[in-house]
Amino acid sequence: MTHKLNIDNQGVVRISDLGIEYPHLYKARKFSCRALKGRGAASGIRVIYAYYPQEDIIEFIEIYYKGKKENEDRERILRHYNKGGKDDNL
Repeated sequence: MTHKLNIDNQGVVRISDLGIEYPHLYKARKFSCRALKGRGAASGIRVIYAYYPQEDIIEFIEIYYKGKKENEDRERILRHYNKGGKDDNL
């Protein structure tokens, strides 16, 4: 995890404009996919996840292809994380 190691490759960004302080929400933009040959980290795949730093746990929220969907499902994220705790019904 680049954010845990304080490595800024601009491929992982924090989603901070939802008003959710915990867990930390991230979007991985540079994500390689072997099925999309020749694209490398510019595959267009996006991975959205929550990171619980105190527990050192990652919880995957969503994966999507940018060519079919521009942004993460913000309503879904708010529904599950605005309560301030984990929700296993993602």
